[in-house]
Amino acid sequence: MNVMVTGGAGYIGSHAVRQLIEAGHRAVVVDNLFRGHRRAVPDEAAFYQIDLADTAALAGVLADEKIDCVMHFAALTYVGESVAEPLGYYHNNTAGAISLLRAMREAGVRRFVFSSTAAVYGEPERTPIVETCPQKPVNPYGWSKWCVEQILRDHAAADGRFAFVALRYFNVAGAAADGSLGEDHEPETHLIPLVLLAAMGRREKLTVFGTDYPTADGTCIRDYIHVEDLVAAHLMAMEALQPGDTRYYNLGIGRGYSVNEILDAARAVTGREIPIEHGARRPGDPAVLFADSGKIQRELGWSPRYRGVEEIIATAWQWDREHPDGYGD
Repeated sequence: MNVMVTGGAGYIGSHAVRQLIEAGHRAVVVDNLFRGHRRAVPDEAAFYQIDLADTAALAGVLADEKIDCVMHFAALTYVGESVAEPLGYYHNNTAGAISLLRAMREAGVRRFVFSSTAAVYGEPERTPIVETCPQKPVNPYGWSKWCVEQILRDHAAADGRFAFVALRYFNVAGAAADGSLGEDHEPETHLIPLVLLAAMGRREKLTVFGTDYPTADGTCIRDYIHVEDLVAAHLMAMEALQPGDTRYYNLGIGRGYSVNEILDAARAVTGREIPIEHGARRPGDPAVLFADSGKIQRELGWSPRYRGVEEIIATAWQWDREHPDGYGD
């Protein structure tokens, strides 16, 4: 299959490109390199530096490369930034998806794998979270993704041959098992890489945002899924899509870890102390988010290989030690 990967130079997208190639598919990467890394894209993949807003350019690539499916990862993903700059998030994440869908319609491409988020659930009414839980985002990032899900539903209703799957991620972490791909964000806001930067002495300390949540130790609880397990689910979902399908799946390991538990696990993996300070809660951060991913396990046979947070952190630690400057670009 010829697959366009938007955001294919980013953290998750680059892992998806590798797995697509290893599975015998042809990967075509589209990325504006705002937060992506050209060095993360393998030589076997075609690469186009294009912004999502450029509908005509997207349509040209879709047609010229004879694309069969689009995997859409390109998005802004920082909750705090979305609260401070909501218009940027709606412009990039929501309007950008509309531009991409218009290009797909023009090129006659009707298979779409969407990188959604657990943030569409907001403060959940129950945990673990199932796909039928109410969707009530509490930050612009979550709303920007929820809007795309609604657009996909409406577009599918208008075009009976259009098929999509929305994969609602919980916290993605870890790095490629061989240490060749990993997280390299600027700025970095994800917990596990920040913890490891502190362990390496490249950060003076880690700030724990909020110690008064209604949890056992007062810190936020999240579900951490390894990036390679997450990407494997994308390929399975893509291959299962049939004309007219509309699917929604949670992706997580089904267990939540608190910030303090992540710190303890990182200390065990690295053998190093991690200095911390306590800060106030961040706006838009729910107390507890973890998944029930039973639906995708039942329907597609997906199952995470990495089930413990120490295993996940160990792969990230390998990447950090071998690539102290990330991709170096």
